Amino acid sequence: MSLGPVMVDLKGKTLLPEEREMLLHPLVGAVIYFSRNFESPEQIAALTAEIHALRTPPLLVCVDHEGGRVQRFRDGFTRLPPVRRLGHLYDRDPRHARELAETFGWVMAVELRAVGIDFSFTPVLDLDRGVSQVIGDRAFHSMPDAVADLAHAYMRGMHFAGMAATGKHFPGHGSCVADSHVDIPVDPRTLDEISVDDMVPFERMVHFGMEAIMPAHVNYTAVDSRPAGFSAFWLKDVLRARLGFQGVIFSDDLSMEGASVAGSYVDRARAALAAGCDMALVCNKPERAMEVLDGLGHYDDPAAHARLIRMHGRKPITREELFQQAEWHRAVTKLNELAEDSTLDLKL
Repeated sequence: MSLGPVMVDLKGKTLLPEEREMLLHPLVGAVIYFSRNFESPEQIAALTAEIHALRTPPLLVCVDHEGGRVQRFRDGFTRLPPVRRLGHLYDRDPRHARELAETFGWVMAVELRAVGIDFSFTPVLDLDRGVSQVIGDRAFHSMPDAVADLAHAYMRGMHFAGMAATGKHFPGHGSCVADSHVDIPVDPRTLDEISVDDMVPFERMVHFGMEAIMPAHVNYTAVDSRPAGFSAFWLKDVLRARLGFQGVIFSDDLSMEGASVAGSYVDRARAALAAGCDMALVCNKPERAMEVLDGLGHYDDPAAHARLIRMHGRKPITREELFQQAEWHRAVTKLNELAEDSTLDLKL
């Protein structure tokens, strides 16, 4: 059975009988975790193993685990600071910031791999323009070159741990005040303005070998009437053709308000896939996820299947093996020092 084009979530910390049946649906290809699914590292490892055992090839299992405000698992995991602290350090000492970015990416990824999770939706490639509360300190920096430099180092750390990278939110969410979770953001800039600014980190990371990208639920009105995640122009003409991206395109969550412009949930999934997404996310609304699975109809994209299979995690490791590594202990110490360095709050 191939990996289907729909990513779903679960209600709680164990797999319910109806959820097990849902995950056997041929249109399902992945499961995303939230904080409600987590009790302990041992519990999440067992749940992940159970999901992976359901099908061949295994369903993808992923999570948003950026650090700072967006870290779904905390107890038993290193508390990761927001990546913007790396940007503050970069202004003072770029070489040291790059080293810590690689350490950050490795710790984040290897701790997830140690409980079996395939990938995290990271890194954030948006620019911190000081206007977007939903992005803010989730972004590395305000300058495109700095974001690309730090994200490249961060991705090297992820790859060392056996995890693929997913850059978000293409072509850039940092210049929008509105939060696409609860609103429909609009960015009136031209394609040229976006290309020389927000899009630079994405272009660089594509050339560095980034495996996946998530588009923004933002309507760039001077470019296309549809938000980027539903726009064939953005995904096929710009991302695929112009930037040469060959990896996976994940939609952002179709339950967000920014996706409501595309109609019903089935319409949203169809629009995202038609525009060029390889997988559509339906989160926090299980009844809507079932609507999509029931209403989407037959779907078969061999190219998407081939891209998605490369998102499986590599380099398996147990938590016991990880905790025995002196490298991990040194890395955690460095991240704790980064989190506690008060001079970075002053942006010196």
